[in-house]
Amino acid sequence: MGIKKFKPTTNGLRHAAISDFVELTKSTPEKSLLRPLKQTGGRNVYGRITMRFRGGGHKRMYRLIDFKRDRIDAECQVVAIEYDPNRTARIALVQYADGTKNYILAPLEVQVGHQLISTLEKDVEIRAGNCMPLQKIPLGTPVHNLELQPGKGGQIVRSAGTSAQLVARDGGFVHVRMPSSEIRRFSGACRATIGQLGNVENETISIGKAGRSRWLGRRGHVRGAAMNPVDHPHGGGEGKAPQGNPHPVSPWGQKSKGLKTRRKRKYSTQFIIKRRTK
Repeated sequence: MGIKKFKPTTNGLRHAAISDFVELTKSTPEKSLLRPLKQTGGRNVYGRITMRFRGGGHKRMYRLIDFKRDRIDAECQVVAIEYDPNRTARIALVQYADGTKNYILAPLEVQVGHQLISTLEKDVEIRAGNCMPLQKIPLGTPVHNLELQPGKGGQIVRSAGTSAQLVARDGGFVHVRMPSSEIRRFSGACRATIGQLGNVENETISIGKAGRSRWLGRRGHVRGAAMNPVDHPHGGGEGKAPQGNPHPVSPWGQKSKGLKTRRKRKYSTQFIIKRRTK
């Protein structure tokens, strides 16, 4: 697990910094856990572009990830650490005693041969990869793949190198510091997986050239000031002109920097103890 840099033999390699993939132990995915993944090109069911600057990219297959970890009190062994093209984190292939295989998100410390377990009531060791309710996890422990509702499966803290931290208990609730520094209240029955997610160096990756973005399905992001007035409020003017608006806006006229879009009475606001902003 590290970053690979190149000699500047071409302009595309001069600033490129990509993962060296040394932590991977298996190059081909488990066929039984693959599903087709259709590319949309940013278009909806009517064929209209609803998300700009998407399209192309390499064909992918979706890996079925076990976010619920619902095989309770059944030990599994880590068989392999694999690459997943659909997420920044690595995934671990685990096998249960009856031969069933699953993919889970791979924590930083987990390696091939480790034994992992998921539990509800049983007291198990606090080690990376084990899944248990928040009420059973000691304060200060880093966790990931955190449930918002008990039994629904992990929905947050799932990207490479991230982890949340338990900071306090309050009755049947647990206060968790999120990667964004927001402190949020969760039910103690919500489950999470112990440890920080792997591939920590993902944030230092440098694409290096436009072509590599195209491989990922990302097309060029065009500035509004480079467009015509019919296409964007910032467009038009003779020569290189400033945006002309008092505030930067989106193509549809909505302020695009600093505008708060969260609903005033959103139901989940009651669970936020401390906002990530001042």
